[in-house]
Amino acid sequence: MQKILSHMRKAIEEYTMLEENDKIGICLSGGKDSITLLHAFKSLQRFYPKKFEIIAISINPGFEFFDTNFLQDICNNLEIPLFIEKSNAKEIVFDIRKEKNPCSLCANLRRGVINSIAIRENCNKIALGHNQDDVLETFLLNLFYTGSINTFSPISYMDRSGITLIRPLIYTPEKDIKRFIKKNNLLVMPKVCPMDGTSKRESMKQMIFTMQKDIPMIRANLFGAIQRNLKDWKLN
Repeated sequence: MQKILSHMRKAIEEYTMLEENDKIGICLSGGKDSITLLHAFKSLQRFYPKKFEIIAISINPGFEFFDTNFLQDICNNLEIPLFIEKSNAKEIVFDIRKEKNPCSLCANLRRGVINSIAIRENCNKIALGHNQDDVLETFLLNLFYTGSINTFSPISYMDRSGITLIRPLIYTPEKDIKRFIKKNNLLVMPKVCPMDGTSKRESMKQMIFTMQKDIPMIRANLFGAIQRNLKDWKLN
């Protein structure tokens, strides 16, 4: 946990993600990233100088493998309130529209429900579990598929809802998250999405892995370029 918290505190403090008396809705999908984020926030809450409150928010998209009892057990053990909302994402994205590249639409549908829960529960912030690898993969996806140089921001304010999105794991490599889950014998939901392992994002992950064999510094170079050149990342 110490390594995860070190990365997390760096991101939180560089981008002023936490303020006194924040109420944060942590998005819990059941995957390794969101479970790690939940445990990290619970640990951080014990010693961080600014007091804050946390809840967990989960969206049931309607997939047969989605296990609400599994998520409830995690939150019960951590003594974190959990709010689960049913969504019709599976029906809309996969059954009706039969999207070949469903990730964007599915994310938009989930985002709307998450925002509604956060507003209802008086949260002023929503925390997402995107890690450092997600930052790099999104950068490459935008570059190759849309011709834009961009990735998601560490922190962003949503005018319509008045809620701030934060991504405290942006400095945390995926390998550290996997190591944390394994070392602490934590269970994760076996499958979070039917697109797991088959999406365009997975192709970017494999591309970085392959290129790293010839260019060992490629991850550090890409991340450094993002920090130096993207306007949204110049918040500190």
